[in-house]
Amino acid sequence: MVGRKLPRHDGRLTASLLALFAALVLMESPARASPDQRPLNLVAFGDSLTAGFRLPADAAFPAVLERTLKAKGYAVTVANAGVSGDTTTGGLDRLEWSVPDGTDGVILELGANDMLRGTDPGVTKKALDTIVSRLKARGIPVLMAGMRASTNLGPDFISRFDAIYPSLSEQYGLVLYPFFLEGIAGNRSFNLEDGMHPNVSGVERIVVGILPTVENFLQQIRGGPR
Repeated sequence: MVGRKLPRHDGRLTASLLALFAALVLMESPARASPDQRPLNLVAFGDSLTAGFRLPADAAFPAVLERTLKAKGYAVTVANAGVSGDTTTGGLDRLEWSVPDGTDGVILELGANDMLRGTDPGVTKKALDTIVSRLKARGIPVLMAGMRASTNLGPDFISRFDAIYPSLSEQYGLVLYPFFLEGIAGNRSFNLEDGMHPNVSGVERIVVGILPTVENFLQQIRGGPR
């Protein structure tokens, strides 16, 4: 009402309320930086497709994926544990030292060299099965990055090989990205002159394709038990 004088204590009350509000804001701030927001440590465990064959280190799949995730606000590191020429059995042999304690999740990308060498799919599946079971025993979640057989290997080999990744993913309840080379396999503009390894643009295309699956994987790591 115009002309009405406020009691003297109103000013003190307003100041008290402001101080209380400021205190509440300060109390809430640590809650926003909850332990769930600690950086997650991922390991990209694979062959030359992970290692970045003939590419600069900062253009390899793990580095590009890490930059992309950080640009979207994720607190995450992605270590490069790719070895060019590695097979699934070779990966199994180096598993323990390639995936150190403190790893929050593994992107498993192996099998392309098995396929190119015509390795019995039963051998490939057994090695991948053992890798996954050992990681699960350590409490480390796995994102399975699948591979597909070349069309010149015959229908029996193709059906047996292509079934490995969805089968193991279902058996162990893994997050599955069905085909790591989706969108770039057979596309000359995304590959080096050998036609098998992604170039810089190819790696970027792989990251665009797998990114939603990786984000889902991160949410599962944050939100649930290993």
